[in-house]
Amino acid sequence: MKRWFLVLLTVIIINSGLITGVNAAALVEKKEIGKYFTEFTTGTFVMYDEANDQYVVFNEPQSIKRLSPCSTFKIYNSLAGLETGVLDQEDVFTLFKWNGKQYAFPAWNHDQTLASATRDSVVWYFQELASRVGTKRMQAFLDKIGYGNRDISGGLTTFWLRSSLQISASEQVDLLHRLYSEKLPVSPQNVAIVKKNITLSEDNGVRLMGKTGSGFQDDKWLLGWFVGCVEKQGNRYFFATNIEAPDGATGGKAREITKLILKDLQVL
Repeated sequence: MKRWFLVLLTVIIINSGLITGVNAAALVEKKEIGKYFTEFTTGTFVMYDEANDQYVVFNEPQSIKRLSPCSTFKIYNSLAGLETGVLDQEDVFTLFKWNGKQYAFPAWNHDQTLASATRDSVVWYFQELASRVGTKRMQAFLDKIGYGNRDISGGLTTFWLRSSLQISASEQVDLLHRLYSEKLPVSPQNVAIVKKNITLSEDNGVRLMGKTGSGFQDDKWLLGWFVGCVEKQGNRYFFATNIEAPDGATGGKAREITKLILKDLQVL
């Protein structure tokens, strides 16, 4: 199983243009991480330790299964807006006016900038942003960065919300690594803005950055994501967690699980 996964992961990386050499990164399976996923139908954790060129993985088959990114796509929706010039690099000039519609989340019910909309995962802001970027430019952007299956046929304001766009946990990790390593054809200044907006904490020289995502359908929470990066003592650890269940699988739960695992691994 380990050999099969490593070969498949290598194929994914090579096809994505992530490596050009013949040597793949080492892979360590952590079956004990499974204790954090027992209340869910399935789930996975993937982490890439940059300094040691090593992947830590729980549940290999799930880690390469493509799923809707849900709100984790806000990382790249933000970047698309910045790269196309729809959004200004000064946050104050990224303001979108609230249309007055009452949402279940009070934090959504006012004007938003890119920073506030990222922090509170404001769906209407990013739907408006995608609309302003437009179908042609959004497709070109996803093709350029090689995002998952690159499929936006599900509709310009919904393709990332349990619709046509899909990406695996392994692909999330590798794309984040490319993003942070300036290996994507995007502006470093725009990447810095996105990183700032997803920064959750900076304590004792440890910077945690991440974005949750939750899949909701028929009044049930079916899918939860948490993806991001930890910068610590000159090293970077890129991670992605997803969970699936008939209900109760949320981004918040995925974030809780991830933080516990990262503490176990002495990353946090």
